[in-house]
Amino acid sequence: MRFSGQLVDGFVLARLEASEHPGKLAFLQRAVSAEAVLSTEIGTVARQVADRYAGTLADVLRLAVPPRHARAENAARTTDEPLPEVAAPAADGWQRYATGAAYLTALQDGRSPRAVWGALPGEDWPARLAEATAACVRSGRGAVLVVPDQRDLDRLDAALTAVLGDGQHVSLSAALGPEARYRRWLRASRGQVRVVAGTRAAAFAPVADLGLVAIWDDGDDLHAEPRAPYPHARQVLLTRAQHGGGAVLIGAYGRTAEAQLLIESGWAHELAR
Repeated sequence: MRFSGQLVDGFVLARLEASEHPGKLAFLQRAVSAEAVLSTEIGTVARQVADRYAGTLADVLRLAVPPRHARAENAARTTDEPLPEVAAPAADGWQRYATGAAYLTALQDGRSPRAVWGALPGEDWPARLAEATAACVRSGRGAVLVVPDQRDLDRLDAALTAVLGDGQHVSLSAALGPEARYRRWLRASRGQVRVVAGTRAAAFAPVADLGLVAIWDDGDDLHAEPRAPYPHARQVLLTRAQHGGGAVLIGAYGRTAEAQLLIESGWAHELAR
């Protein structure tokens, strides 16, 4: 669409039969793609994040939706093949925590427990996150998991593959090239995978039927977006859980003041030994 004589990009949020605007409306110049890249849920969450951080919706959507890559978009279309079943996760590691096994059971039963997890020293946290994810997937829901950096993502990626199986999830990070990142993002958007793991931008990943959001080491400053309006991945995930009624798992070896407040307010329970 043209503003001040210049073509600018935008998102079509809805189509209406009439407008409340009393003036003359301009036509859209063209539709770049028929791909629905902005779901109702992400649009609503982006608005809430923008309001919380005193930013604009456009700034948040720039963080939430990666730049379009036409070749990636045309490479693979949605198939009608059902997603494969995921085996029940082992609960041995979670039994070291007082309510750990119960947390996994609740996820598998389709419930949405919210927990702040104090990991024990030497804990294999990627395996525990993968097991929680598997329990959620078995209930027919999806999951989004966020970690601070690429090294942590590599560990989580390996754990998810070991627990869920090949092709059951995608990993998103800035280390990927534009085409590879957009292709993986489209797999989630088109419902070809239920699980997305990644660094902070993955907090906005378009996973349908979101049943679990998880973040590891929420006190790491890499979770804070350095671009306006500077949202924190933890808050983005909590907003999504609040909006969609999903489960929450905030894990770390230490505990942030923000995580402690969630416990003291009764919004989340403590998951510890």
